[in-house]
Amino acid sequence: MQNQFRTSHFTALAAMLLWGISYIWMKSLFSFLQPATILVARLLISGLFLFLLLLLTRKLERIQKKHLPVFLLSAFFNPFLYFMGESHGLQRVSPTISAVIIATIPVFTPVFARIFLKEKLSKLNIFGIAVSFAGVLIMLVTKDLSLTADPAGIMMLFGAVASAIVYGIVLKKLTLLYRALTIVWIQNIIGIFYFVPVALFKEFESLQTFQFQAEIVMPILLLGIFSSSLAFVFFTISVKNLGIARSNIYTNLIPVFTAIFSILVLSEMPDQKQWLGMALVISGVILSQKRFTNPA
Repeated sequence: MQNQFRTSHFTALAAMLLWGISYIWMKSLFSFLQPATILVARLLISGLFLFLLLLLTRKLERIQKKHLPVFLLSAFFNPFLYFMGESHGLQRVSPTISAVIIATIPVFTPVFARIFLKEKLSKLNIFGIAVSFAGVLIMLVTKDLSLTADPAGIMMLFGAVASAIVYGIVLKKLTLLYRALTIVWIQNIIGIFYFVPVALFKEFESLQTFQFQAEIVMPILLLGIFSSSLAFVFFTISVKNLGIARSNIYTNLIPVFTAIFSILVLSEMPDQKQWLGMALVISGVILSQKRFTNPA
């Protein structure tokens, strides 16, 4: 049992590292493709990769019809709504700030739990939320109270945060029914059908003028195999064994990984205000989760 929980902490950490660098891969593709088109491509790669993995490991499972609505709902919130919010937000906001906003997911989780599951918020939870909000405000608001980032981009990213929280609640139910590989594979297959109409109707013009470039191959492969497949499998394993709240704590590490990769790959050095904001967001996330000490 101890080894199982230790492995679950490792898989949560691995998922955050892969999601942290995914901001860099996505940003590099925006010069060539629009968000929904990128997401269709990465989900196609993910679907094929996971199918082959399930086939090789002989772990293909039959999905019961009565569970299909749960899968449809789960896939609607993530990958569809989550990635629509995240990718469109990332087009307008830097990778580091985007990652910091996404890192507020575990801060809002207890708020949603209070509203929908009637769980009480402790004083430490409330204090942590306040600290984390202060960190976000420091990063996003200037001295004259104007925003340092595009308001539409910020709203889209917070939309992704809300989608991720609802997804976590639905995902927990699925982890009791199917293996992690199966859940992620089915979700991504359904996700393709959600994204295709958006790509065809909203991004049709850019698709007509698209010219293949060798530079897009590697980032899309990396996103499909690592960010849309393995990262979600790792996170699903963590949610199953640790619960939503404890798994979401690790989300605070995403901006740290993104900042490191931004420095290494994009030479994008955060300023002092951004470092301070990140520190406050991370501290707030840790404080807001202090009462979650036992596996769900």
